Amino acid sequence: MRIEVKVPVLPESVAEATLLTWHKKSGEAVRRDENLVDIETDKVVLDVPAPQDGVLIELVRNEGDTVTAQELIGYIDTAAAAQAEDSGAQPSERAAATPDAQPAEPAAAPSPPAAQPAAETKGGAAAASLGPAVRRLIEENKLDPAAIKGSGKGGRILKEDVLAHLKQAKPAAEAKPGPSPVPAPAPASSPAPAQAPSVIELPRSGERLERRVPMTRLRQRIAERLKEAQNTAAILTTFNEVDMKPVMDLRARYKAVFEKEHGVKLGFMSFFVKASVEALKRFPAVNASIDGTDILYHGYYDIGIAVSAPRGLVVPILRDADQLTFAEIEKGIADFGAKAKDGTLSMDDLMGGTFSISNGGIFGSLNSTPILNPPQSAILGMHKIQQRPVVVDDEIVVRPMMYLALSYDHRIVDGREAVQSLVCIKDCLEDPARLLLSV
Repeated sequence: MRIEVKVPVLPESVAEATLLTWHKKSGEAVRRDENLVDIETDKVVLDVPAPQDGVLIELVRNEGDTVTAQELIGYIDTAAAAQAEDSGAQPSERAAATPDAQPAEPAAAPSPPAAQPAAETKGGAAAASLGPAVRRLIEENKLDPAAIKGSGKGGRILKEDVLAHLKQAKPAAEAKPGPSPVPAPAPASSPAPAQAPSVIELPRSGERLERRVPMTRLRQRIAERLKEAQNTAAILTTFNEVDMKPVMDLRARYKAVFEKEHGVKLGFMSFFVKASVEALKRFPAVNASIDGTDILYHGYYDIGIAVSAPRGLVVPILRDADQLTFAEIEKGIADFGAKAKDGTLSMDDLMGGTFSISNGGIFGSLNSTPILNPPQSAILGMHKIQQRPVVVDDEIVVRPMMYLALSYDHRIVDGREAVQSLVCIKDCLEDPARLLLSV
């Protein structure tokens, strides 16, 4: 039976995608739920699993092609798999059994080398069924997928399986003596071969070299949205500074018991999320958006947390942040960071949002003017904490200070609302008890 392979359903905001990498060639056997191809949207990389066992008999679209939701990209023949199994044929020989294939030569007795493709096909099938994050981890550590026991559906290899395999292999490698050193595996931060790295390294030979690299769909979308924000919104930025000593003292006092109780570290972001929610409650326009000639005032608080990923900047969403505890916020942000690094953020993680927070301080930024994330009307910029002399009670003291920046759309947010909302965030951080008492 000839069945179709189609592009998955894409969210309404995603009009098209790019066919990134085929993991199977025409004529190769496939297993149900085995990853056939990677589809890159402007937000995430999606797997396209095989719907049934069979043979991939035709590739309708090629790598690099632009595709849309539910578009036909290939065909699988399930009857070819059944015929191959009935005749005892190896997976690599199943292509000859497909109705569309060219007539095969009369079968001959298998020779000893004929057993090799079966083993290679086994490893190839295991590699092809991997998600982008798992495949990258295997490639970086130069592992054989066939040697890793998968715990996922149908024996599919998950990230946890690879990490467990590495953990088991490490003691054995350390204990094994050898006269010559073994080359270390590539570092975990190396970019995946299938994805364009964020920074292109050129040889430092003194030559005037250039390298042209196509923008990824994500990078194109980032450029499009940022330019859209600059072209359509009336962006202004108001600044303030916050004394971080109260928050830092509170963290120092409770960080050990917090981590022991909740299994996650107490960071700064949960304080900023809570303080931002408090400000948004008091100044609804900062949590609103423009839709044509209407203003949409959102009665919920979905906070976007800007995360730098290998493929570019992404903004996963903490939904209903007003209902989350400090621990739930910290766990959510930690999960987003891990997913962004591994390339496993889902569409749902990235859709929506009513307000965003960007922390340039982790890269050393002392001050900046963040750009809006359309259609949101405001974004908070955090920066580096720096010891500076300040006046407290008519005395000069040294305090850990951070500059805050709130960029806002002046079409919907007045200057008074923007300034007062940023002051509210400052007040909550300098007196964290306000976050508990909502005062």
